[in-house]
Amino acid sequence: MKIGVVCYPTFGGSGVVATELGIQMAKKGHEVHFITYSQPVRLDIFEPNIYYHEVNVHDYPLFEYQPYELALSSKMVDTVLTEGIDILHVHYAIPHAYAAYMAKKILLEKGIYIPVVTTLHGTDITLVGKNPSYKPAVTFSINKSDIVTSVSQSLKENTLRSFVVKNKIEVIPNFVDLSLYQKDVPCQRSQIAPNGEKIVTHISNMRSVKRIPDIIDIFYRIQNEEEAILLMIGDGPEREKAEQQAKDLGIYSKVKFLGKTTEIKKLLCMSDLFLLTSATESFGLVALEAMAAKVPVISSNAGGIREVNVHGVTGYLATIGDVETMANYSLKLLQNPELHQEFRNNAYERAKEFSMDTIVPKYEEVYNRALSSIQEGKENRLK
Repeated sequence: MKIGVVCYPTFGGSGVVATELGIQMAKKGHEVHFITYSQPVRLDIFEPNIYYHEVNVHDYPLFEYQPYELALSSKMVDTVLTEGIDILHVHYAIPHAYAAYMAKKILLEKGIYIPVVTTLHGTDITLVGKNPSYKPAVTFSINKSDIVTSVSQSLKENTLRSFVVKNKIEVIPNFVDLSLYQKDVPCQRSQIAPNGEKIVTHISNMRSVKRIPDIIDIFYRIQNEEEAILLMIGDGPEREKAEQQAKDLGIYSKVKFLGKTTEIKKLLCMSDLFLLTSATESFGLVALEAMAAKVPVISSNAGGIREVNVHGVTGYLATIGDVETMANYSLKLLQNPELHQEFRNNAYERAKEFSMDTIVPKYEEVYNRALSSIQEGKENRLK
């Protein structure tokens, strides 16, 4: 089949999952067309069956803010017509599902019915969607999709509480490619921790919802009792404040701000512990990636993280903002080698449950089901 994928092309979890899913579908022989404003960071357009269509938004003096949804809808229509796309899979209700509905209506005028699968990832529901200005559009977009999926049970329940949803929401969790972590990844700890320090890692887009100050506070408590280095991977609006916080606490030399990097696997392979302190988290893909690299996770108990990180097995959970408890849990693992190794093994075993081979076929089944529904009642849809 020919699949059109609409996503954010960034380092965020939704963009990563959308890209990886498209890549795996291409490997299965499907033709995958990415439609977005820039090439997704994990996408290799030279791979077989992979295509990229850039959405160009032109500047018009009339508009203070450029109409991306309009340009996106038009690009979807153009791609369906020129490439013969069979199905659209949009990641995020706003603006992608909303734009897909407009594209669908335009295509109906041309006698073409294109099914739309919408995957909810989190902030389209928990932050953007609850804004009164957007709530009607989010509700409309969800209900006008042919099939709706959610990356966690927690997000599904949140959606049903917040919106009047007529469509069934199917939970298909995020996944990880375990083979990426089974390969011999160069793991040169001495480059990061030349004196044998423990390595603690955090990865995010450093928005306020990630509670970045908590990461610094937890590490401050850790390094008071254990020689350690903190890796802060990613970039965002909270980074500058975090750097200043580390300076104020006198630990800046022990905190390495690495910015955006594609060397995630190499950095995780040398990590002893992963911290995730989010106030809201629909799934926690970075935690799953850490677990695939056999890194125990210390996290908040927000949202879907509880469906990934198993308390007392793969790591520990604590109440949002309880940095003291998170620090104590961290030290419990870092100072007990046997327990730490047990949790490392448990983390990897848990990650297996979210393997690519387990989850990707579920999306393929959704696509086939959406396509098969076209013939059922097609005449009514085109009226």
